[in-house]
Amino acid sequence: MTGRCWTELRRPLRAVPVLEDVLTRYDDTHARDKSLYLSWLADSYLTAGEIEQATTITSRVLELSAGVASVRPRQRLASILHQLKAHQELPSVAEVLEKART
Repeated sequence: MTGRCWTELRRPLRAVPVLEDVLTRYDDTHARDKSLYLSWLADSYLTAGEIEQATTITSRVLELSAGVASVRPRQRLASILHQLKAHQELPSVAEVLEKART
């Protein structure tokens, strides 16, 4: 929750380490929750201008949330994907945007 709050306050330098630390200990069997917190991590990376990292994390969220019976992870990704469109000239971003469409 701490990392999520720092993300919402647009303080990526505080959010990223907290979220990364917690997420390394969070098993993929908790796909819904993990994908939600990964979405805040991707958001923090975007705020920090780290497009490649945000793209990598967004791709992971798409994978984790694919089999989840909750729409919330995909809803969280909508604004992140929208922001990534500004960088669609980067091959990794174009790939993630395509992955999100399918």
